Amino acid sequence: MGASEVYPFAMPQLPARYEQYLNGQSQRVIDAVRPVLLQSAADQRHGVRIVYNAGPTGHQAHLDESIPYGEIVEDID
Repeated sequence: MGASEVYPFAMPQLPARYEQYLNGQSQRVIDAVRPVLLQSAADQRHGVRIVYNAGPTGHQAHLDESIPYGEIVEDID
């Protein structure tokens, strides 16, 4: 079975800004935000807002239609 049969489509390439954000982050932060960055890269319509909560939840990310694709905005909750 070839790779194209196992994975019918390739993982999206992350924009440079997303890669820059991930570089130097802890694995915990990467695990929290990378799925949303991949979702943004797959649809290429919206940027990502990353919110840091001082509580046990830590970093949270979500697509934000007010942010251009390929951009990240960081906020503190």
